[in-house]
Amino acid sequence: MSRNIRSISIILLAMFLALFASSTVIQMIESPNLADDPRNRRAVLASYDVERGPILINGSPIAYSEPIDSEFKFQRKYNNGELYAPITGYYSTNQGRTGLEASMDQELSGRSDSQFFDSLQRKFTGEQPAGAAVEVSIDPDAQQAARDAMGDMKGAVVALDPETGAVLAMVSTPSFDPNQLAMHDDDQVIANYNELLNREDGPLFNRAIGGNLNPPGSVFKVVVAAAAIEHGIVKADTPLDNPNEWKLPGTNSVVYNPNHGAKCGNGEKTTLREALELSCNIPFAQLAVKLGDERIRETAQGFGFNDSFDLPMPSTESTYPREALDDAQTALTGFGQFDVRTTPLQMAMVSAALANEGEVMNPTVVEQVLTPDLNELQGPKISSYGRPISKETAAVVGDMMKGSVQRGAATNAAIPGVDVAGKTGTAENGADEPYSLWFTGYAEANGKKVAVAVVIEDGGGQGQSGTGNGLAAAVGAEVMKAVLEV
Repeated sequence: MSRNIRSISIILLAMFLALFASSTVIQMIESPNLADDPRNRRAVLASYDVERGPILINGSPIAYSEPIDSEFKFQRKYNNGELYAPITGYYSTNQGRTGLEASMDQELSGRSDSQFFDSLQRKFTGEQPAGAAVEVSIDPDAQQAARDAMGDMKGAVVALDPETGAVLAMVSTPSFDPNQLAMHDDDQVIANYNELLNREDGPLFNRAIGGNLNPPGSVFKVVVAAAAIEHGIVKADTPLDNPNEWKLPGTNSVVYNPNHGAKCGNGEKTTLREALELSCNIPFAQLAVKLGDERIRETAQGFGFNDSFDLPMPSTESTYPREALDDAQTALTGFGQFDVRTTPLQMAMVSAALANEGEVMNPTVVEQVLTPDLNELQGPKISSYGRPISKETAAVVGDMMKGSVQRGAATNAAIPGVDVAGKTGTAENGADEPYSLWFTGYAEANGKKVAVAVVIEDGGGQGQSGTGNGLAAAVGAEVMKAVLEV
C-alpha cells in the first residue's frame, strides 16, 4: 500500500471514529438533556401529546392538565398556585420545570419504568396516554396557616411528621403564580419569568429547602446541647460560667449575652438548662470550645448538616464548616454564627429527631404515585437517615426546650393545653444588616405529632429590632395548631 493511500485510510478512519464518538455521546449521554431542553421545539410539543398527570392533595388537584384546541393539546393549570408553588414548581414550554414538576417528571409524563405496562395496555385498548398522579403529604390546613401567618414577611416554613419524615407544610415567601409560566405564549412567559427573576425579594427561590441560606443563630444551640449531653460533657443541671461578656480565645473580639432575664447578664453561674431556656450565648460559646469542632460537626452531620435530601426535590446542603476551626471560630458556632448556615428543612429535621426519640427520618413530600386508573405504583417511602443521639439525650434536650416555651425565650410558641418544645434564634448577618429570625420546635396532641421550623429574613421588616420570639415563634405556633387541630 502506497504512503498516500495509507495516509488517506488513516484520515478516513479518524473521521469515522470521530463521527461514531460524537453520535454515541449525543444518543447515549446527551439525549436526556436534549430532550429536556426547552429550546427543542419538537420535544416540547411531543411532551404535550400525553395528558400530564395531576399533583394531588387529599385527592384534589393542585396541578393538572386541561385539554385545549391547540398544537400543544393540553394546558398545565395550578389551583391556588402561589400557595403551592414551593411544592409543585412550574412546567413551562420555554423555561423548563422546577419542583415536583421536575423531580417527578418521569412519573407525571408517563415515562417511568413502573408505568411501562400500563402505557402498553393503553395503546392496545386505544385509551388516551396519560401520566401518573402524584399524591403529596401536605396538610392543606397547615399549609394555609403557615402562609397566613407569614403575611408580607420574607422567609419560609417547614412542618414534618417526626415519625415518617412526611412534609406537612412547605411555604416560601414571597411566592409566585406558576400559571404565569405555564401559558403557551412564549413572549409573555419570558417576560413574566424575567420579571420574577429580577425582583430583589427572589420569589423563585424556595427558601424552605434552598436559596441563600441563613445563619441559624440560637436555634443551633439545640444541636450543641445535644452533642454536649451525648458526649458526657455536661448534664442539664451542670453549673456553667456565665460572665457579662467574654473575649473569644486568641482575639480581642468580645461576645455578649442577649438580654433575656437576670441569668443572662449578671455574671452569675447558670446551668445548661437555664442557658438553653433563656438563650444565653456565652455558656454555649464556652461549651462549644470544650466540645471541640469535630464533635459538634459529627453531631450536626448526624442530624443531616453537610448533606442534601431528595424530597424528591433536592435540598441545598445546610453547612457546618468541614475544615478544622480554631477556638474562636468554634465558640461562634456554639450559638449558630461564623460559617454555620441552614435551611428551615434542616432545623425541622433536628426538632423532628428530638420528637422521634433521637432518630432522624428522611424527609419526603410524595405520599404515593397512582396510575390514571388510581392503582398504586408507589407507596410512601419511609426511611431512617440515622440516630445521632440516644433516646435519653433527646428526652433531656426536649425537656429543656419545653422550659424555653413555658418560661424562657420562646414563650410566643405556647399553645394552651399542649406541651410545646421550642427554641428561638435571632441571628446576625452583618454589623448593620437585619437579623434572621428563627423558631424550631415540636408538639403532640390528639394522637398527632408535628415538628416545625420557621425563618423570617430581613428582621421581619424590623431590622435589628425583630426577635425570633417576637415573630417566628408565633408563626410556628399557628402551624402546629393547624396540624394538631387544637
